[in-house]
Amino acid sequence: MNESLHTFRKEKQTIWRFAVVGVSNTAVDFVIFFLLAAMGVPAAAAQVVSYGVGMANSYIWNRLWTFQVKRKANIGEFLRFLAVNGLSLGASLGVLLAAERIMPLWLAKSAATIAGMAVNFIGSRFWVFVEMEGER
Repeated sequence: MNESLHTFRKEKQTIWRFAVVGVSNTAVDFVIFFLLAAMGVPAAAAQVVSYGVGMANSYIWNRLWTFQVKRKANIGEFLRFLAVNGLSLGASLGVLLAAERIMPLWLAKSAATIAGMAVNFIGSRFWVFVEMEGER
């Protein structure tokens, strides 16, 4: 098989797997977010907690299944993961806080999720789950 075709197919599979993991993260995130919101927790606090639980789910499944990392987990990878997810949380929180003023909460949360997922995929694919020099 042509090398570029193989690379394209592998990248498509990676994106598909990331999307599947993202759906599970989103389900976990939404359930916890709306349970907390129903209990009267402010949206920003509920977002931080629900995002954190989804983030743990994300690390496990993206590492093992999406990006199929073979090396042992290490502190550098985990710190990169935290940094990317911090940026993703910031993006999602910023969108949520801006959007909840002008649209229903469910729509604001959806917009925030899309923003966070975009930041997360780019960071995970090109920085977190790549083999770094000295981590082999």
